[in-house]
Amino acid sequence: MSGGSTIWLTGLSGAGKTTIAQALAAELSAVGNRVQVLDGDELRTNLSAGLGFSRQDRNTHVERVGFVAQLLATHGVTVIVPVIAPYADARARVRSSHETRGLTFREVYVATSLQECRRRDVKGLYARSAAGEIAAMTGVDDPYEPPTDPDLVLDTEHVSIDAAVARVRSLLTELKETA
Repeated sequence: MSGGSTIWLTGLSGAGKTTIAQALAAELSAVGNRVQVLDGDELRTNLSAGLGFSRQDRNTHVERVGFVAQLLATHGVTVIVPVIAPYADARARVRSSHETRGLTFREVYVATSLQECRRRDVKGLYARSAAGEIAAMTGVDDPYEPPTDPDLVLDTEHVSIDAAVARVRSLLTELKETA
């Protein structure tokens, strides 16, 4: 892959976005691709420090991450973005910004059920939400707007991480073939 692109993995906390992103990045790097994972949690701590979890703050965070992805993609990097990005309008603005600049943007919906994400509860967020320690938990008491027309849908309840990575790699291969 010579040109850059952004692969945006959206879904609930615990759906498997970061796990897929890290595995995909390792595979792509191993064969010489320039790859960068822009993890939402890491960027929230650094790029979006001080933002809360209101709709406006969440959208600001998503748009900031989208801007960084766009910059990297401009320089030929395959950017993998595992960010919840709960609101469709913010994701659409990021896509539009990429496309306006002639950059490839693909949205991958990691469509794992809320019940499975709660069961996994990798970060303990669902337990904290149930205990009243977290308000406005995405998918629980704050909305998550699933993509209506994603480029790929993955349900990690029924698809292994290896199979999910293979499907995203196929999406990238299609991008290369149409470029």
